[in-house]
Amino acid sequence: MRSYLAKLILLFSPLLLIASPALAAKCLYISSYHQGYEWNDGIEHGIEAVLKGKCELDKFYLDTKRNTGETFGETMALQAKAYIDESKPDILIAADDNASRYLIQPYFKNAEIPVVFCGINSTVEPYGYPYSNATGMIEISPVRPLLKYVKSSVANLRHGIYLAADVLSQHKEYELNRSVYESNGVRLTSIFVKNMDDWMEAYSKAQGEADFLIVGNNGGIEDWDDEKATSHVLKEGRLISVTNYDWMNRYALLAATKLAEEQGEWAASVAIAVLEGVKISDIPIVVNRRWKLFINTTLMEKSNIKLPQAIMTKATRITM
Repeated sequence: MRSYLAKLILLFSPLLLIASPALAAKCLYISSYHQGYEWNDGIEHGIEAVLKGKCELDKFYLDTKRNTGETFGETMALQAKAYIDESKPDILIAADDNASRYLIQPYFKNAEIPVVFCGINSTVEPYGYPYSNATGMIEISPVRPLLKYVKSSVANLRHGIYLAADVLSQHKEYELNRSVYESNGVRLTSIFVKNMDDWMEAYSKAQGEADFLIVGNNGGIEDWDDEKATSHVLKEGRLISVTNYDWMNRYALLAATKLAEEQGEWAASVAIAVLEGVKISDIPIVVNRRWKLFINTTLMEKSNIKLPQAIMTKATRITM
């Protein structure tokens, strides 16, 4: 277990020695999205690894990445509430924004059942946390480290474009990025798209309008095609392009990425501690602390972009 998680477990270690209550407990993982969505799968893997042998793990998927309408989200939340009322889990682990938006805030705010959230983008303010029965981990992209790398790679940095799927989480991510870049004298504008053709058009357009391109999440682009995207990026890419998503690093030159597993591991460790008797109100809300750096060498060679040696030394090399 990595050092940050180890410190958390050490904090709760006297209680974790009492294994029997957690072994008999039922944990319900509420995913905002669907099984097969890469980020959520990473969170789920982290949860599973920590809870194995310690808690009976059940799962419910709200599927609001493929179905973005308000009515759908509200309907799925009602189904989840009914399932919770029937199955009576001992604790809820709620991943990503929409689980809190549609389910936890309306139905379980300050309720008796404990809730551990994770994967909420940038801020918990829209959902009114903290609650008396909830704590969690906020998901913050390593925007500042990536900005540092962009500034060291682009002379006279003035304007960047943020390209992403037209979904709630990406609007929040853009606002976080815009605030950080503009506080450093760099203007950042956005293009949000719903389909593959619009993504490719926006990618090409950005090449002549900006000094760099941030490649946001493609989750929510219903007809996304990996082969089309790869071919288009290799053909059109002339700007330095960056991303904070590891599954998007094949479409960007440089990636500084979060670890989904960190969210799941932390949430599961807290769930065990709470089941063993730690008061959830005594566990503070935290932010993620770990990230990885990648260079797409195929795109770098194709675009003839040179990166500083300091970046080349630190980063893991990938190919398309």
